[in-house]
Amino acid sequence: MEIRPGIHRLELPLEGGPPGGVNCYLIRGTDGYLLLDTGWNTPDTFDALSRQVEESGASLKQIRQIVVTHIHPDHFGLAGRLRELSGARIVVHKNDAACIRSRYVEIDGLLDKIARMLKENGVPEDEVPGLRTASLAFVKLVLPAEPDELLSGGEKLSTGVFEFEVLWTPGHSAGQICLYERSQKLLLSGDHVMPLTTAHVGLHPESGPDPLGDYLKSLELLRHLEAELVLPAHEHVFTDLSRRIDEIVAHHRKRDRAIIGVLRGGPRTAFQVAQRIPWMLDSSPDGTGWSSLNSLDRRLAVMEAMAHLEAMRIRGIVRRRTPSGMILYRLASGNGSQTPGNPN
Repeated sequence: MEIRPGIHRLELPLEGGPPGGVNCYLIRGTDGYLLLDTGWNTPDTFDALSRQVEESGASLKQIRQIVVTHIHPDHFGLAGRLRELSGARIVVHKNDAACIRSRYVEIDGLLDKIARMLKENGVPEDEVPGLRTASLAFVKLVLPAEPDELLSGGEKLSTGVFEFEVLWTPGHSAGQICLYERSQKLLLSGDHVMPLTTAHVGLHPESGPDPLGDYLKSLELLRHLEAELVLPAHEHVFTDLSRRIDEIVAHHRKRDRAIIGVLRGGPRTAFQVAQRIPWMLDSSPDGTGWSSLNSLDRRLAVMEAMAHLEAMRIRGIVRRRTPSGMILYRLASGNGSQTPGNPN
């Protein structure tokens, strides 16, 4: 689909992944093309990419830049293979580039860190191994590739036809970026802002200490952009960016309130909180209960609960203590209202 003259959306299948697959964007330049994101490294995805690139009037060998919004498998998986075919330069934010080896090459160290984090946050000993390895199936969907160029945010990436401003929008990953084309009033939003789904934001060994706070600040960075059209990495192209940001913020405040409701019953670990609040709220108003989640979704749920609890601690709403190495959270006041002063 040609969104604007010279900008094609490529809809790539992700068998066993998010419904509807992933949107990648092929963008014309004066000397070849820029490809934003790649899909993961499977024959079906590669074939769909090749076919749609050809249908747009281009070829894989004409790709000069592969810009990766973040290094999750459905965005980064084919980057290495495509570079081998085309000689294109791979461009990634420096924070995500620092995680490529630990996620896709020497993964045992990261898995051990995840296991320790889960134990500290209340996951029972017998459940830790299953959650520790829950994402291993996705590792094979990436051909690891070191980037040729690192971004910090604030750079401009030009194709000679379009000029994109790089916006660093951490939260979903530490190095998530969006691209903004000011003259076209287009925002390519990656996973940061999607029209229907709210991106997962979890506390992770590689996320930084306050990923939810980072995410909400990143949303505000985008709020006042003149963006007539938003091109996300999943689902459909949409308008009214500010309204969608309001909906996402409301989603997270609703989750805060659910967590506060749990903590009114007394101190809890993040695992205990995750068991007691609804998930998948984008799919159903009532959400999905803990018992219906698979191992990977349970791990993501615990990490998202951790991110909310830490963000509320930083804001002074909850307190944290660590008896016998187990992290417990309690309300800073009896009614769950924000408490002034420094959190401990």
